Amino acid sequence: MVSRMFRIETEVDKSRRDLLRSRLRDTNTAASPVLRALRDTPAARESPLHVWALDAGGDLAGGLVGHTWATWLHVTYLWVDGRHRGTGLGSRLLAEAERAAREERRCTAARLETWDFQAPDFYRKRGYEVVGTIPDYPPGVTEFTLTKGLGTG
Repeated sequence: MVSRMFRIETEVDKSRRDLLRSRLRDTNTAASPVLRALRDTPAARESPLHVWALDAGGDLAGGLVGHTWATWLHVTYLWVDGRHRGTGLGSRLLAEAERAAREERRCTAARLETWDFQAPDFYRKRGYEVVGTIPDYPPGVTEFTLTKGLGTG
């Protein structure tokens, strides 16, 4: 029997992070025919998708930041300035991101996370379904993961 000693460290190390990411990607690709088929195709790369709304003065009124990957749109941030809430701007930003993802990038679904005090009802009204919840993340708050099919056009 071989005894193995390991030194465990907790530090931020970007070169090790990149090496770990590469090795994990290689391991996952070897284990999954789906990921193997996806590798080295345009869909395999995360592509940023940003949608901005500027008011009449040119100030930021709202925006959506996300990315597409493997036929999915992932909405990372959606924010509307308080002065413009209730005007439909959030719906317009989300609809434009979904349109661009579907029509320009051939995405078939979207996903996002939101907290209970943010906008789960906003997303449900726009066709998103809760597929997961994490209570107490952070403590006292529930995080929801929601998805939506984007159809074909």
